[in-house]
Amino acid sequence: MLHPSQDLQALIDAAMAAGAGLRRRFENLADLRVRSKNGPADLVSIADEEAEKAARAILEAARPDYGFLGEEGGSAAGDGSHVWIVDPLDGTTNFLFGNPLWGVNVALARDGKVIAGVTWLPMIDELYVAEEGKGAWLNGRRIHVSHRAALIEAVLACGIPFAGKPDHALFAREMALLTPQVSGIRRTGACAVDMAWVAAGRWDAYWERALNAWDMAPGVILVQEAGGIATSVTGAPLDLRGGNVCVSNGAVHVVLVDVLNRSLAA
Repeated sequence: MLHPSQDLQALIDAAMAAGAGLRRRFENLADLRVRSKNGPADLVSIADEEAEKAARAILEAARPDYGFLGEEGGSAAGDGSHVWIVDPLDGTTNFLFGNPLWGVNVALARDGKVIAGVTWLPMIDELYVAEEGKGAWLNGRRIHVSHRAALIEAVLACGIPFAGKPDHALFAREMALLTPQVSGIRRTGACAVDMAWVAAGRWDAYWERALNAWDMAPGVILVQEAGGIATSVTGAPLDLRGGNVCVSNGAVHVVLVDVLNRSLAA
C-alpha cells in the first residue's frame, strides 16, 4: 500500500479538486466559453483557468515556499529548488468535443527532476500516482510497464502535430518508418492518458516532439516508477523544458529511438 508524503497528498488533493470542477463543466459543455490561445486549433476555456486556480490554491497552501509553473497562470520562482507543475486540463480539444479522454496533470520537481506526480482521468475514474522510490499506482493498485521486447509486438502511442504545430513532414517520415515494424500506433489526443497508459502497460512506448513541462511531468515519474525509461526523443537525458519526450517499457527504447533519429536524418 502506498503511503503518500505530504507533498504527494497535496498533489492528489489538487488534482481531485481540479477534476471535480472540470467534470461539472464537462456535463454542461454548451454553456462553456471557449477561445483560441495560440491559433485556431489551440483552444482554451474558462474550465482550464478555473481548474488551475483550484489546484494552485491547494498546492500553495500546502507549501507556500515552493515555486509554481502552470499552463494557464504562468510561473512563480519560490525557493528556487522545488516547483509545482500543473496542466489543469490535458486534452482540451477532447474535452470540448465531448470526448472523455482528458485529465489533470500535477507534479513536483526538485532541481529540475520530477519527484512526485499525479494524473487524474475523471471521466474514466483512473487516478495515477507516483513518488520517487515508492512505485507507480493506479487506483491504489501497483502498476508496471509491459514486458514486450520486440518492436513488432509493440503498440506505440504518439502525438500528432495539428494546425499551428511544427514537424508535419517529420511526423510523416516517422510513420513511414515505424508502421511496417509495429503491431499498432495509437493517438488518444491527451498526453496525460498516453503516458499513464505506458506506465500501466497498455502501451509499450509514447513519444511527442512539441510538448511543455506541464504536459509530460507526471507521466515521466509514473513511467519511471513503473519500471520504464524516460528520455528525449533522441535518447539524450530528459530535459523537462526541452520540448519533447520518449517514454517506454525500456525493452523497446533503443530501437524506437534509433528509428526516430533516422527520421530526423532523412
